[in-house]
Amino acid sequence: MRKNTRDDAGNDAPAPVADLRRMSHDDLKAFGMSHVAYVKPVVYEGEAAFAIHAADGTPMALAEDRSSAFEAIVDHEMIPAWVH
Repeated sequence: MRKNTRDDAGNDAPAPVADLRRMSHDDLKAFGMSHVAYVKPVVYEGEAAFAIHAADGTPMALAEDRSSAFEAIVDHEMIPAWVH
């Protein structure tokens, strides 16, 4: 994903893009760590739930439904991603 930024002269300039083909496994785990959280359906104590994980797979929270999970992520200024 490209995002425009401003250069020193105030002109629009493309942001650097990571070459995912050349990233190590650890680099990929850390990619988006503070910006992306993943939601996946799980069963917790016999009930359907939605787990929220950091980009590196660290569990962060559980939600009763997908909508609540996405809302919680957005409330924390992160981008939700669906894992199935």
